[in-house]
Amino acid sequence: MAKLVSKVYGDALFETAIDRDKVDIFYEEVCALVPILEDNPELTSLLANPQIVKEEKVAIMHQVFSGKISEELMGFLSIVVEKDRQGELIPIFDYFVQRVKEFKKIGSVSVTSAVELKPEQKARLEEKLLATTHYVELEMHYQTDADLIGGMVVRIGDRVVDSSIKTRLYELKRELSKLQLA
Repeated sequence: MAKLVSKVYGDALFETAIDRDKVDIFYEEVCALVPILEDNPELTSLLANPQIVKEEKVAIMHQVFSGKISEELMGFLSIVVEKDRQGELIPIFDYFVQRVKEFKKIGSVSVTSAVELKPEQKARLEEKLLATTHYVELEMHYQTDADLIGGMVVRIGDRVVDSSIKTRLYELKRELSKLQLA
């Protein structure tokens, strides 16, 4: 249910951004709002309090955000609160951010390697990924995992390219275990 709510509201926000030609503005504002909501659980619990009427919750949202975000986004926040979906704000905004990234062809890449990659290796990898995908920009996230022994694991969305020695050894072990010794 929560995924459906975030999709419906996130799509509505995205379509509004497209219609008003404010994709970049909404994207920046939403990216600024998410940490504020995450870092202030008091605001979230206040908005979730059933003893406070919706009109007061909307007034609180206006006091906190009015003048700091666009009128359209302020209106969107008001609708979300009026529909009693304020608990879904972060998933809605996360969904919206993903839609904008798809629209702008920005890919998110997670790279896990056995050792820290050098800057020139990172640059070559990003260059290859840009050449082999439909993305025009990539957000690269690097981490190391010594358990890989060597090689790397690259994740783009739901695709995984695993060239780690750990996986190769596992596959070799699996193939050898299938062999029947005479």
